[in-house]
Amino acid sequence: MASAKPEQDARRRRRRRRRIQIVVIYTAIAIGLAWFFESQATTTIIFVLHADKAASPIDNPGLSAAGPRRAAELSRQLVDADVVAGVDAEYSTRYKRSQETARAVADALDLPINTYDVDDTEEILETILKRHKGKIILVVAHGNTVPVLIANLGASKKVPPIAEAEYDNIYIISIPWFGKTKTIRLRYGEPYRPAPLPAEGSV
Repeated sequence: MASAKPEQDARRRRRRRRRIQIVVIYTAIAIGLAWFFESQATTTIIFVLHADKAASPIDNPGLSAAGPRRAAELSRQLVDADVVAGVDAEYSTRYKRSQETARAVADALDLPINTYDVDDTEEILETILKRHKGKIILVVAHGNTVPVLIANLGASKKVPPIAEAEYDNIYIISIPWFGKTKTIRLRYGEPYRPAPLPAEGSV
């Protein structure tokens, strides 16, 4: 009987060590999975056209009188974009009208405005996806580049051409770590109203 107790104690210690090892292994697996899914989270890119531009100067106009109002409305829409906070990063072309549009959101969220070359539609997307995986990013672009940027992400290739004064579009591109990239279009601010077509027979 005396020899049985040390053997029972040894078995209990071995069982205890195995339980501790199992707990450590499962904890490590749980932490690893949490890190993996967090690192592979959905990336959201929001594309907008710069706000209403002034008529002059021709080469690099700023915003018109209506432009700051639209930029303020954009800021209001995006400041709480993910419920508890707004966008995580912001990109804009170097043009004055784009910078002025981006400034409203940047000031509201204390973000720097990252500048990109309007012609480098592929390079800017590579930079965003590399630096901001799983984040929400705002890109202030131009009417002729927004459809190209969206198509280059593998999102919708059916984005219609954007008219010269069609400033009220917001395109939200959702890029999951697994699955299909999705495109959502919303409207904000003063609605775009196409110029009426001339009456038939008019000169």
